[in-house]
Amino acid sequence: MSKGKLEKFEELTAFPNSLELTDFQDARSQKPKGRWHSDIFENENPIVLELACGKGTYTLELARRNPDKNFVGVDIKGDRIWKGAKQALEEGLNNVRFLRIYIDHLDEYFAPDEVDDIWITFPDPYPRYSDRNNRLSGPKFLKIYQRVLKEEGAIYFKTDSDELFSFTRESVAKSGCKVHRIVENIYQECPNDELLTIQTHYEARYLQEGRSISFIKFSLPSEEISWELD
Repeated sequence: MSKGKLEKFEELTAFPNSLELTDFQDARSQKPKGRWHSDIFENENPIVLELACGKGTYTLELARRNPDKNFVGVDIKGDRIWKGAKQALEEGLNNVRFLRIYIDHLDEYFAPDEVDDIWITFPDPYPRYSDRNNRLSGPKFLKIYQRVLKEEGAIYFKTDSDELFSFTRESVAKSGCKVHRIVENIYQECPNDELLTIQTHYEARYLQEGRSISFIKFSLPSEEISWELD
């Protein structure tokens, strides 16, 4: 019999590779901000985040391929994180952690320049106009990333949503970001790219439905982003 959400939540809080730090935590609990190298991973290897990581498929695969880097999967849904955290423990992946928080609180858990790169894979596109401020590539979130990401760090963004991809390109341009690479259809333009063709559960389903998968890699400007959504 499969485990229910409550059972997964309970197990997750006991996993040594997960940090259960939602906004409902004990206010006296010490957050890991500024301590990821010294206390959490206990090494000085680069730290890479996957935001809205879901079950952690990308986080795990990146960690397998890059044992000299540390990876943190971030999501608010504990029952999904449970799967990735459990898999990492079973495989003995010591360079993986999972953090259960709301992403718009990211700068409360990471110090300035503590993060080397950020991956965002298939986030909620929030198609309704009124929800645009929740899109992870909008100015609200780009400003948060500026507070934790090293100046030379990059953001890797994958989506199956044409609308979100168009929005992201516009947001990146208005924010003064530097674009390093754009791929409008990964499986047509670069089907042998080992990094971009790592598939999440949802990506495999999207491909079966005939959707195209788009990608953009960019870096943030050194000056503070000033524009806002209308």
